[in-house]
Amino acid sequence: SKQAALMEVLKKEVRAMLIAAKAGLTPEQLEEQYMAMVCKPLPLHDLGFQSTLELVTQMPEVVRICSSKSGTLILKAIADDSTKGIAKLVANQKVKTRKASKKTAMKANATFPTKNSKNPQSFQTLSARTPVLPAAVKAELQDLLSSSPLRLMDLDKAFLRHFGRAFQYRQYGFLSMFEVLRSMSDSIVIEQTKAGSLVVLRKYMASQIEQEEEPQAASAAEMPPLGPIPEIESFHQAALLVDSEPVQTQAVDLGDHLKQVNVSGDDQTHSDLVIALCGIQSQFFSDLLVLSAEIPPDAVQDRSLCSLPPLKRRCLVGVIVEFIVSPSQFYIHVCSTEASYKLQDLMFEMRHVYSHKVASDKYIMPESAVRPGQLCCVMVCKWWYRVIIHRVINDQEVEVFYADYGHLQIVQKSWLRFLKWHYLKLPAQAIPCSLAWVKPVEGTWSSAAILLFKHLCRFKELVGIVDEYVDGVLYLFLCDTSSKEDVYFHSVLRDMGYADVCGENVPSQEFEKLNPSALYVQPSGKQGNPRAVEPDLCLQQESQDEDSETATLKLDGAEL
Repeated sequence: SKQAALMEVLKKEVRAMLIAAKAGLTPEQLEEQYMAMVCKPLPLHDLGFQSTLELVTQMPEVVRICSSKSGTLILKAIADDSTKGIAKLVANQKVKTRKASKKTAMKANATFPTKNSKNPQSFQTLSARTPVLPAAVKAELQDLLSSSPLRLMDLDKAFLRHFGRAFQYRQYGFLSMFEVLRSMSDSIVIEQTKAGSLVVLRKYMASQIEQEEEPQAASAAEMPPLGPIPEIESFHQAALLVDSEPVQTQAVDLGDHLKQVNVSGDDQTHSDLVIALCGIQSQFFSDLLVLSAEIPPDAVQDRSLCSLPPLKRRCLVGVIVEFIVSPSQFYIHVCSTEASYKLQDLMFEMRHVYSHKVASDKYIMPESAVRPGQLCCVMVCKWWYRVIIHRVINDQEVEVFYADYGHLQIVQKSWLRFLKWHYLKLPAQAIPCSLAWVKPVEGTWSSAAILLFKHLCRFKELVGIVDEYVDGVLYLFLCDTSSKEDVYFHSVLRDMGYADVCGENVPSQEFEKLNPSALYVQPSGKQGNPRAVEPDLCLQQESQDEDSETATLKLDGAEL
């Protein structure tokens, strides 16, 4: 039969995938590996199974089901005569183990370039890095799962339906959807159910537990992440009363207007209720118009965002390059759990608050406030971002600078809103940077050099080696440690004939022409004594002693 033939083919595919995985795979990992290899989900329904676990239990000659120390189910291959040789080779492969934390390894192994060095000094191999998702993409996944869990096999379709585009996780450096979800294990969990692997938001699980303990509590799908706007809630209550059938008594709670009206069926009484509610509604909108004519007291008008504190010289730090103009002008995000959470939380809160029409209308900016240098926020694809108006294009459009991401964009004036004072606290997250010790061979960077640099940086966590700050711009070396050999970007640009390595930092021509961060973001040192700090980051390296000043420098085996 067709089912039997399909099952035989599937057994060969499953055995091949499990043999290649020395440590075995969890059921959800098997689903992802199959999707990546075959480009379609496991044919569970075609074979009459409800879950991957149910499927593999019917392959006792192919799959051995084990349990890890933590209780996680692990699937391992049972080799047949034709695959025993491959299984033996995989079993003999060495697995790298880490005996120390990344931070300790950095301190033990890494060395730094020095401007006084005449000869190359050795850069030691850095520990491999895993890819990471940008904060905006993490926020999208959390938003997708905020109303209800999704089956793993349905996640791609749900993302496409919700956001209108496919989730291209490979462009961020991930090989499978499971790797993506594993990188977000602090906020997303995968549960095994009869229906298959279920992707659940941890906050949703917590609310479900609370609901079981307190049956009266509302479900997670009904509860917004933040409290509803009181004016909206009260107005909806009033509207429901007008549209509903009369009952014995109704209490209308509209702020200070608390009334109890008898509506036992008398038409006159019902008319009185409608008139009373319409009067309250009219007063509500009158008050709202008065408020909207004035700038809200918590709207930011003459303040600027502050920059992040400067990084300590020669420290190692995990970074993601967010926006690139050239190797001499780009913006980075520092990789730290705390910073990532703060930016995500800010985006969620702004989306929730400004998505309410009453609140959004309250912060509409009058024409007089739409001027260069004004800090505000803008909505793009249902998300709100902190921006500074760079220039007014015409009556309809302005160009804005994204303080947390580093790029300029032309947007509609109607998309702008005043920024609430509360959203001023988080420093601007984008750090203006230039690649240290390099200059273009032709005087300006060629399009090929820029394209290569963008390819090197593309959606992956890199190791940044801080050199110095010049006029508010961070000069640093960038290294990709995700492969067997560390790749230093200035060496690649030099070897390809696009750059000269000069041993000192040449001022960026691009930032000299335009540096929006310098124009609109206040240096953190102005609020107190300027002092370099060591951030709470996953990668950090103490300064080397004075002896390193006389050491030699070798970059990927080639002398400067």
